[in-house]
Amino acid sequence: MKALTSLLLGAGLLASPLAFAADSGRPLNWTAIYMFLAFVLFTLGITRWAALRTRSTADFYTAGGGLSGFQNGLAIAGDMISAASFLGISAMMFMNGYDGLLYALGVLAGWPIILFLIAERLRNLGKYTFADVVSYRLEQSPIRITAAFGTLTVALLYLVAQMVGAGKLIELLFGLSYLQAVLLVGVLMVFYVTFGGMLATTWVQIIKAVLLLSGTSFMAFMVLRHFGFSTEAMFAAATEVHAKGSAIMAPGGLLSNPIDAISLALGMMFGTAGLPHILMRFFTVSDAREARKSVFYATGFIGYFYLLLIVVGFGAIVMVGTNPEFRDAAGAIIGGGNMVAVHLSQAVGGSLFLGFISAVAFATILAVVAGLALSGASAVSHDLYACVLRKGKASEREEMRVSRIATLGIGVLAVILGLLFESQNIAFLSGLVLAIAASVNFPVLFLSMFWKGLTTRGAVAGSLAGLLSAIVLLVLSPAVWVNVLHHETPLFPYANPALFSMTLAFFSAWLLSVTDTSERARQERGRYLAQFIRSMTGIGASAASRH
Repeated sequence: MKALTSLLLGAGLLASPLAFAADSGRPLNWTAIYMFLAFVLFTLGITRWAALRTRSTADFYTAGGGLSGFQNGLAIAGDMISAASFLGISAMMFMNGYDGLLYALGVLAGWPIILFLIAERLRNLGKYTFADVVSYRLEQSPIRITAAFGTLTVALLYLVAQMVGAGKLIELLFGLSYLQAVLLVGVLMVFYVTFGGMLATTWVQIIKAVLLLSGTSFMAFMVLRHFGFSTEAMFAAATEVHAKGSAIMAPGGLLSNPIDAISLALGMMFGTAGLPHILMRFFTVSDAREARKSVFYATGFIGYFYLLLIVVGFGAIVMVGTNPEFRDAAGAIIGGGNMVAVHLSQAVGGSLFLGFISAVAFATILAVVAGLALSGASAVSHDLYACVLRKGKASEREEMRVSRIATLGIGVLAVILGLLFESQNIAFLSGLVLAIAASVNFPVLFLSMFWKGLTTRGAVAGSLAGLLSAIVLLVLSPAVWVNVLHHETPLFPYANPALFSMTLAFFSAWLLSVTDTSERARQERGRYLAQFIRSMTGIGASAASRH
């Protein structure tokens, strides 16, 4: 361990304690550093183990389809209780109180949609990616191209939130610059995906989910203990010390505009059902029954975690917000607002627990970025290269080689975007990504499963309309036009575009489908019955045989 630490110090990837003390007046937390290095070494061992068992594209993309519903549910929970949840939502509640819960409740509300509408049908119809499902009865090339670009856009932007969280966490604890911290995360992400594939990614997600649930449970227990196990006392103390007073217990502090609130809710609910790295997880189980069980387990774990975050967020208002130890000379939270949960871990458990939570938070980020990178790489290698460019004639070796190259490219882009969005709240960034997923992926996926009138022309139009409108409205919104590009006033007044972009996607898909009178469209409508039977029973020719 000391040798690895010395190597990082010599390479400039870890600052010396004296240098950091000179810069910030705060010594390095060597407990956190050693736990962090221990976790990295442990997960590299998992990657080595997984690499020896990853021999085919099925192993690489879906862990061979051999996971149980419980394992996959825990891995899905590991995907969803990300840095945006642990660090970002707790920071939202620390700053805005009640309204921070909207980000947690919105994601949780999306799970019944996945359970009752998508999970079983997705497993019965797909092979590796959600584009397999959308293109089941439609023309392959145009559908896969648009689906791949939608997947890449969502994966890259969701990666940004994780990179920002990782960068700030490592910058705070290890004395790295933000650039060095983001580069370190990018390198580890590429390594995990390139060599371990879905199997390594899954086990990293499972382990970090167990650790994060355990650590957050202890943190919430200690906060409640501080207030005599009275949530009423905790909320009362929070309203007394918060700058907004009792206003933090009422809605409207963060989203005073009802259109913005509705748009955010739609994006959070339907965006969850359009996240490519979550949809991809339903192909890792053996059948539709296990896919359904995955959602049940994941919903339970995620719901429990978000209940804990209420205690963490409001407890931090009192135990972190009133403690000068966690503020710099200007009175701001050290490391930025996203770090309040990390500071709270020190307040309730001292240096040792801080080291544990810091290592677990970093594990959280690594697990999520690995899943995102894998979903993006599969879109490039499976949808674009193997199915579009090579027309299904690419060998497994070729496809895996392209996937690894794509992973490297995604890692580079994630680092660049992470640097550009350094100052943004990561829960807010994730909310914007969910709005894009709700606009570009969910409408076409939903219509392909439940509407026989969908045609290739309508699916492509809906996907492109959702993607372009969501991105354009996002760029013109206050989040980017004002906060990133530094213009005085936004050209689009709402921070959340989902209400508009998702509506446009559904309308475009419907309009161009009903006006499509071509022979190809007639045949595509006729194939809906076969798709429906297979989606309900799993019986029939596989999607792969048609490719």
